[in-house]
Amino acid sequence: MKFVVVSLMVTAKVGGRRLHVCRDASPDGVSAQAQCRPRSVHVHRPRAAPCSTVSPRGSMVDVFSGRLLVSKDGRSVDPEEALQNKVVGLYFSAGWCSPCRDFTPVLCDFYTELLEESQPPAPFEVVFISSDHSAEEMLSYMHSMHGDWLALPFHDPYKHDLKKKYNITAIPKLVIVKQTGEVITDKGRKQIRDKGLSCFRNWLEGADIFQNFSS
Repeated sequence: MKFVVVSLMVTAKVGGRRLHVCRDASPDGVSAQAQCRPRSVHVHRPRAAPCSTVSPRGSMVDVFSGRLLVSKDGRSVDPEEALQNKVVGLYFSAGWCSPCRDFTPVLCDFYTELLEESQPPAPFEVVFISSDHSAEEMLSYMHSMHGDWLALPFHDPYKHDLKKKYNITAIPKLVIVKQTGEVITDKGRKQIRDKGLSCFRNWLEGADIFQNFSS
């Protein structure tokens, strides 16, 4: 079966700036160099309200403190158990975005090779932060294309804080972070495409995590 790509580039003028939103009706990916602008639902927040923060001297447990992550099969997962002493890839993505659908299978293969085909399994985990339009779309995208990694629940407003902290203006974006939440690289997607498994060794060296690993 062949699919016909239907792409619409919508231009809106907001606050004196023109913003472009990439919407694709095709399940097929497009050029890996393309990126989509997530459509955000803006919720008014009083300025006096405290924001969730990432401690520069904390850990990934602190980054997701007080929250539960979810697995692909819907189980609730404690971040302390799942992320401790690991390099973490924060994957900002959405099923409606063609470049995301193009890269997600590549990330899935990378993840599988590191965790299932390496002995011992590499200290690596992915946390998906969704820009889908609904919880149903997020789950469909996860079940159809994702690896067995974790995700921030769709309705958790903390995803907005993470997007702001890591300056996410377009997707897909794979931000590789240390246990402190500090960025090792925000070009994880490009490095995986260019270098394959070998890029993980560089991430490991920059993450202050020591474990024998052979690519």
